[in-house]
Amino acid sequence: MLQLKKPLAFIDLETTGVNPGTDRIVEIAIVKILTDGTRIVKRKLINPEMPIPKGSSDVHGITDEMVKDAPTFKQAAQELKQVLDGCDFAGYNSNRFDIPLLMEEFLRAQVDFDMKNRKLLDVQNIFHKMEPRTLGAAYRFYCNKTLEGAHGAEVDASATYEVLEAQLEKYPELGNNIDSILKVIGEDQIVDFARRFVMDNGTEVFNFGKFKGRPVSEVLKAEPQYYDWMMKGDFPQHTKQKLTEIYTRTMLKKS
Repeated sequence: MLQLKKPLAFIDLETTGVNPGTDRIVEIAIVKILTDGTRIVKRKLINPEMPIPKGSSDVHGITDEMVKDAPTFKQAAQELKQVLDGCDFAGYNSNRFDIPLLMEEFLRAQVDFDMKNRKLLDVQNIFHKMEPRTLGAAYRFYCNKTLEGAHGAEVDASATYEVLEAQLEKYPELGNNIDSILKVIGEDQIVDFARRFVMDNGTEVFNFGKFKGRPVSEVLKAEPQYYDWMMKGDFPQHTKQKLTEIYTRTMLKKS
């Protein structure tokens, strides 16, 4: 049984998106474990004061209608601060997402939330540490064999094929063809392979820099010099190729 010196608060957020700098919380759940093992659960819908994108609602099921009468984060901040007072934090992928976004919300609400002397336990890190996600680990797990000669290209490629065959046998719901597999796991929407751009609801958006999260075409219309800067910059050729395609399409529409 987990031994605690101070309460441990497991935090999970549902949000308008995945950018801690610009997105907002629409639901927060806190499962607080006291030192004697007592569990206290706090769940709260939050009005994000911005529209919830359909893509986000499709994931968590929370709509604008559901939060229109909910408190804003600023209105709920003191109550949440009190619940979290004196706690260490835990979550799943929480160190990279939930905690940074939660801190942004407290800062925007101008509520002093002290993070000093708090332990941050990300359970995903335990998973990745104890169950490595290397090809060798997958080969042992699915094929029950040790990968000899790892990092030789032919060995790795052949082992990957064997892993896929074993996965299809282990997970019948994947089907037995490329389309059926991608239907289950989802197909990456790739704009450029360096992922400087990503798709957001069918629109290419920047995935880096000062325009992160903004539609590429919108930025190029307003600041066409940004195109020149990227084309002269140290970006991969494929990124520049896709940028040129978007730029050409944008300028044609503009004219």
